[in-house]
Amino acid sequence: MPDTWETLERECNGCRACPLGAGRQHLVFGDGSRTAEIMFIGEGPGQREDEQGLPFVGPAGQLLNDMMEIIGLDRSKVYIANIVKCRPPGNRDPLNTERDACLPWLRRQTALLRPKMIVCLGRIAAQAVIKPEFRITKEHGHWFRKAGVWITAIYHPSALLRDVYKRPETFVDLKAIQAKAREICERTDLSTP
Repeated sequence: MPDTWETLERECNGCRACPLGAGRQHLVFGDGSRTAEIMFIGEGPGQREDEQGLPFVGPAGQLLNDMMEIIGLDRSKVYIANIVKCRPPGNRDPLNTERDACLPWLRRQTALLRPKMIVCLGRIAAQAVIKPEFRITKEHGHWFRKAGVWITAIYHPSALLRDVYKRPETFVDLKAIQAKAREICERTDLSTP
């Protein structure tokens, strides 16, 4: 039987394939339009995301909202998910075993969504989605094409909060995302209504 969003989220909520599920407050499945042409993928939820069950709701999430606004994207018209769906303790990077356990959920989300563009937020997402040896400092803003989907990576918003000197090159990456979105997306109105 083919996946539906409801069954996929219910199954994911019951997942205990790694220890992260036992320590979570809430599953952080994803957020946004389930018909979006653009998908953003981060590494995993932090404390605020775990409390609310939504991705990117803390300070990094506010910066992500601001970044999308700069290029005319409305958060409600894109889809946002993470590599892992449960918060790693102390907001540490997800372990390889945790990423491997969660990647099938992300693949199934992506198969349901069928985006035309994926933006990886940070190194961990890029290594899981683009290629294991991805170097964010050297390859951010580069475009890759996999299974007909355009994929790029930018610095994670939390990295931009820690290091403001990365912001000018991220602005260049954002403008390239805006141009690519205009080029490949059928629905041209991705901005706030």
